[in-house]
Amino acid sequence: MTQILDRLPADCADGILCCYVNDTQQLNIARITNISNWYFERVIFPGEKLLFEALPEAQLEIHMSRFSTVVLVEVTACDRLAVRSSQVQQDCMVQHN
Repeated sequence: MTQILDRLPADCADGILCCYVNDTQQLNIARITNISNWYFERVIFPGEKLLFEALPEAQLEIHMSRFSTVVLVEVTACDRLAVRSSQVQQDCMVQHN
């Protein structure tokens, strides 16, 4: 299943569409914490795709549950997760067929 959530405020003209895929067998928590006045946190189930808008300078943090704590396991610049509109359309068509 694909999630599309949390658009950027209207005054952010340079937002980009990004995609992250949880290709692990564990629950992931995605967070963006380096953009002031914007809160972004989502749970991503194994095999799930997350489509989201972000600023190019945003950094997506991926956290995983390990034993009784949550551990930061990955940090990726959102400009590296940017997708083209044709990729999104193709993914959506595959989801509905």
